[in-house]
Amino acid sequence: MTAAGKHQVSRTNGRRLGRAGIRDVAAAAGVSITTVSDALNGKGRLPDATRRHVREVADRLGYRPSAAARTLRTGKSGLIGLTVTTYGEEPFTFTEFAYFADMVRAATSAALARGYALVILPAPARHNAYDVWSSVALDGTVVIDPSDHDPVVDELVRQGIPVVSDGRPGAALPVTAWVDNDHEAAVTGLLDHLAESGARRIGLLTGTSTDTYTRLSTRAYLQWCERVGQTPVYEAYPAHDPCAGAVAADRLLARPDRPDAVYGLFDPNGTDLLAAARRYGLRVPEDLLLVCCSESTVYASTEPPITTLSLKPGRIGTAVIQLLIDAIEGVGHDRPVQQVMPTELIVRVSSQRRTPRGTVHPPRRGSAG
Repeated sequence: MTAAGKHQVSRTNGRRLGRAGIRDVAAAAGVSITTVSDALNGKGRLPDATRRHVREVADRLGYRPSAAARTLRTGKSGLIGLTVTTYGEEPFTFTEFAYFADMVRAATSAALARGYALVILPAPARHNAYDVWSSVALDGTVVIDPSDHDPVVDELVRQGIPVVSDGRPGAALPVTAWVDNDHEAAVTGLLDHLAESGARRIGLLTGTSTDTYTRLSTRAYLQWCERVGQTPVYEAYPAHDPCAGAVAADRLLARPDRPDAVYGLFDPNGTDLLAAARRYGLRVPEDLLLVCCSESTVYASTEPPITTLSLKPGRIGTAVIQLLIDAIEGVGHDRPVQQVMPTELIVRVSSQRRTPRGTVHPPRRGSAG
């Protein structure tokens, strides 16, 4: 085909094929370019019917606003930061854990759906991450599991950057909004489940960090022990260190007051506890009941399959992005927004010691003779 022929094919009714522009939307909707801009950006005094009509036309044509044009018009970059500050200056590759990977995937999709891109930021470690962050023009930032007195959050807010946290922050942290689970209810429920399955002494693998997930989960365990009259049996370790988890699991099962059931707060605890149980000749679930908090599908196929607590990170990732973009775009709230997401206990063989009783049916009546 000649160059002229290619040029002719690339046009339809005098317009180049490709992504529709704002002029195309205005022409198809029968309105001005200004009306299209106001309708798509929630500005101006337009009738609701006009806004709906313009948006329907834009969707039909596949119109997407130009990021460069938006930056010039609004002064915003369209970039949202995301980081984990839980372990401070300790090295931590958070995307290797299923919870964080699921959360980031959902957050990325939610951001793109509203015209923003997600930038994964390094934790503020020894190399002064603030200098790295300052080279990126961020409209807002999601901070996962901030510590009680998190300098990262304070610095971001000082720079005028809205912050939403995945995790309930300490009362002194000036976040715009937060999303979290009801960790106390989740832990209490799974401990009750273990007790109903025959556990008499339930142990805990927990962490040494001060983030609210670790702190609230541990407190819920201690309160449950006090309520039922059990002496707490737990081991704590730095959760960012994968080797430390295996050592802590071994310590817990080597204790003279060894538990007959264990809940592990972190993703690798299930496999760590299974390995430790085998070293001590303990059968799961006959001798030891196990539950861990994890989003990993691996636990459905371990031997035996392990019961897991899901915190629903996909829902949390979507929610934090929606709240952050609302703050960036000036959708006002009188006070910081707080959202609590449900959890789910996925019960598998590892936490079911008792054989369920059979259903008793009344004797059948004989047929009339």
